[in-house]
Amino acid sequence: MIDVKLLKKICEVPGTSGFEQKIREFIIKEISPLVDSLEVDAMGNVIAIKKGKTPKKAMVAAHMDEIGFIVTHIDDEGFVRFHTLGGFDPKTLTAQRVIIHGKKDIIGVMGSKPIHLMKAEERGKPIHIQDFFIDTGMSKKAVEKIIEVGSPITRERALIEMGDCVNGKSIDNRVSVFILIEVLRSLQKKKVPYDIYGVFTVQEEIGLRGAMSAAHRINPDFGFGLDTTIAFDVPGANPHEMVTRLGKGAAIKVMDGSVVCDYRMVKYMKEVATKNKIKWQPEILPAGGTDTAAVQRYGKNGSIAGAVSIPTRHIHQSIETAHKEDIKNCIELLEASLVNLDTYDWSFK
Repeated sequence: MIDVKLLKKICEVPGTSGFEQKIREFIIKEISPLVDSLEVDAMGNVIAIKKGKTPKKAMVAAHMDEIGFIVTHIDDEGFVRFHTLGGFDPKTLTAQRVIIHGKKDIIGVMGSKPIHLMKAEERGKPIHIQDFFIDTGMSKKAVEKIIEVGSPITRERALIEMGDCVNGKSIDNRVSVFILIEVLRSLQKKKVPYDIYGVFTVQEEIGLRGAMSAAHRINPDFGFGLDTTIAFDVPGANPHEMVTRLGKGAAIKVMDGSVVCDYRMVKYMKEVATKNKIKWQPEILPAGGTDTAAVQRYGKNGSIAGAVSIPTRHIHQSIETAHKEDIKNCIELLEASLVNLDTYDWSFK
């Protein structure tokens, strides 16, 4: 159905916001044979270009960075303090393993005050990021030989298959990196109407920064965000809270906290999905944002923008879960949307 082995490799390569060098290197090796040209801009975005029949431009943005942490302090006992790179739900970090990337990689464990030692009033209070430290099992002297203030930290989790789903760290947004690679592979020997700019962006998790720069440079006529979205289809959720559901198909974004997608693009993608018998569902995300916003508004002329979203459970936690059939649907929807761009009436009406 999908190449899980490739997805596993992509998800497990480290690369938090601002420290994307290893995942960037992996992407370049993977896509170099698939496109007409490839470049890396000053920020580190990978821009892959497939030439079309006419010079209009369609940009697809899939961010390569994952949420992570950065070292801020090493105390006298060798315990590491840190700051977040991207959003985390603190309650999911207790006793989780992480990898600190210094002169070499070292494993650490997220620690906090044991419940046995908490006062009654402490037990009822929510835990905060500042309450955590990282225990490497090493002395201060040993730690400082390997890492320093500013060293990046990522989660230590393998990707596994779990029923009809895949589960692991960094599904957000490495599943989109996977999807864009697979679409570029599929388009390799096909003709496309317009120039396709497949952009693997940096620093999305800390403010859409790479996509802003890339969109300004490319100035696309059409824009596609490619990212995960919330699937809150779990016990205790009300139907209106779910946003999307696993196994119900690719999500076509209508809006999120940062963007209202162009109604023409939303309608177009729905028609493409229906015509090609691709399972889809609508997405309205009350808060949060993706590169879609940057692609829509940071080009010099703006763009007709929308997004393909991958329903995902447990987003921004230690592990995340996506459905293999939904991933397949997203590949099919993005490809069909790109190859048929010249068949639609894009006038305002």
